[in-house]
Amino acid sequence: MSDDAVVEWLLDSDPAVRWQVERDLAGAPPSVWQQTRARVATEGVGAAMLAHQDPDGQWAGGAYFPADFDFDGPEADEPGRPYTATTWSLNALRDWGLDAAVLGDTAARLATNSRWEYEDLPCWSGEVDCCINAFTLANGAWLGADVGQLAEWFLDHQLDDGGWNCEWIEGSTVSSFHSTLNVIEGLLQHEQLTSGNHPRAAELRAARLRGTEYLLERRLLFRKHDGELVGPWASRFAYPLRWIYSALRVTDHLRAAALQDGTAPDPRAAEAVEVVRAARNDDGTWTQGTRPPGRQWFEVDVPEGEPSKWLTLYGTRVLRWWDAT
Repeated sequence: MSDDAVVEWLLDSDPAVRWQVERDLAGAPPSVWQQTRARVATEGVGAAMLAHQDPDGQWAGGAYFPADFDFDGPEADEPGRPYTATTWSLNALRDWGLDAAVLGDTAARLATNSRWEYEDLPCWSGEVDCCINAFTLANGAWLGADVGQLAEWFLDHQLDDGGWNCEWIEGSTVSSFHSTLNVIEGLLQHEQLTSGNHPRAAELRAARLRGTEYLLERRLLFRKHDGELVGPWASRFAYPLRWIYSALRVTDHLRAAALQDGTAPDPRAAEAVEVVRAARNDDGTWTQGTRPPGRQWFEVDVPEGEPSKWLTLYGTRVLRWWDAT
C-alpha cells in the first residue's frame, strides 16, 4: 500500500484508533479529530470497557489484580497476569483518549473504595512498585485526583544511574528499561495533564529528562556494560503494549516528549528507529506479535500474525516524526 492507502486503511477503525490517525497522520483539523475522539465513550472498545466498571468505581473489584485472583491458586503460577482490574482498565481508557469527564466521580469513588493489594494502601497514594505508581500517577492526573505527593515519590526513588527499578524494594541499585520507560511515561503524562502545575515541577521534569538520558545513553536498546541487546523483547512488538519495553514504545514516547519539550529527535535513538522501520511490512503495515498472556475483558486488536492497526499507527507516526528532521 502507498502511504495514503495505509492512512485510509487506518481510518477505517475503532474511534480509539481513528482519532489519533486523523490528528497525527491525516492532518485533520481539531474539530474533526476531537469529534471522533468523543465517540470513544459511546462506541467500540471504549464503550465496552466502560460497561465493565463496577458501581464502586473499580473494575473487576480490585486495584491491580481482580478481586477473584487467588495468589496461591493455579492462575498465579501461570505466565503473565490478569489485565482486568482497575489499573489496567484505566490505562486502556486513557490511552484510547476517553474524556475523563465521562468517568464522573470515579476518582472520588476510587479514593473511598479502592485499596492496593500491597499492605492495603489507599489508591491515590500509590504503593512501592515503580510501574504501578507510574500508572497511578498518570491515571490520577487524568481523573483529577490529588497525586501531587505521589509525583514526589519518584524523586525519592530515582536510582543513581538515572532510572528506576521496581525491584528497588529488594535492594536492586541498577535501573530497569521496563521500569524507567513506565516512569518517564507517567511523569510526562502528569506534566501534560497538570500543565506542569506542581510545586516541584522543575525537579519532576529534570527527573524525567534524566530517566530519558539513562535510556539514550544505552541507545535505547543495549546494555551499557557490554553493548549487548538488553533483551529480545526490545525488538518485539505487540498490542496492547501493557508494561513491556520495546523499541516501538520508547520511540513513540520520545516523539510525544519532543512535542511537549519542543526538542528535535536525539540521534542516539537512530538504531531503535531502524528496528521499528525494519519491522514494517512491504505494504506499510506492522504485524501483531506475541502478546503477554493473561485474562482480559475482550480482544482489542487482531490475532498474532495479522496486520495490526494499533502497531501501524504507532510505527507510522514514529517514522514520520523521525524522517521529518
